[in-house]
Amino acid sequence: MNSERIKALADEISTKDIVLDVGCDHGYLAIYLKQHNLCQEVYVSDISKQALSVAQNNFKKYHLDIQSFLSDGFENIDVNITTAVIAGMGTSNILKIIEHKKTPSRLVLASNNEHYRLRKELNKRGYKIIDEKAILEKGHYYIILLCNIGKQRLNYKELKFGISNNDEYYQYLIDKNNEIISKVPALKKLHLKLDNLLLKGLIERK
Repeated sequence: MNSERIKALADEISTKDIVLDVGCDHGYLAIYLKQHNLCQEVYVSDISKQALSVAQNNFKKYHLDIQSFLSDGFENIDVNITTAVIAGMGTSNILKIIEHKKTPSRLVLASNNEHYRLRKELNKRGYKIIDEKAILEKGHYYIILLCNIGKQRLNYKELKFGISNNDEYYQYLIDKNNEIISKVPALKKLHLKLDNLLLKGLIERK
């Protein structure tokens, strides 16, 4: 559990939060929160019986009492929660999950794709991105968003590249674009070049 991603997710949690980790997988975030007393209470859920069984075994291994729910998103959750963590899945799934009426006002999200779409939809649905982190772990960047109910209108650069202000991440995006820029059609090439100009502007803004 010595994971920068787990620690970064936990950093967005306050000691007053009652947390549900949706799609908990192995339950490592809940274990970390519980062991370090980082929230008032934590629950876990997963749509997979097998994943939930692994998490439950891990809780027993660490002698922790953490209630789990077999649930598709918030569907079968019968406890009050103030904060939901939804990490390790795609933007389409995240957006579907937070349509549910039980969705709390405070969300910690970490999608593995379509970050531009996620930011845009969150603003459209009345969520404000309070904090964003770009965390590097094992050569891959994880984008973590802390959101709350509120009005926000991000500009194109903020929607496309986020508000993390992480220059290393912006350079990573430039390098990724440069890897494919010679292999794509002319219009896509132009878009990548324009993105790189915007990213360089973010890096040089100071």
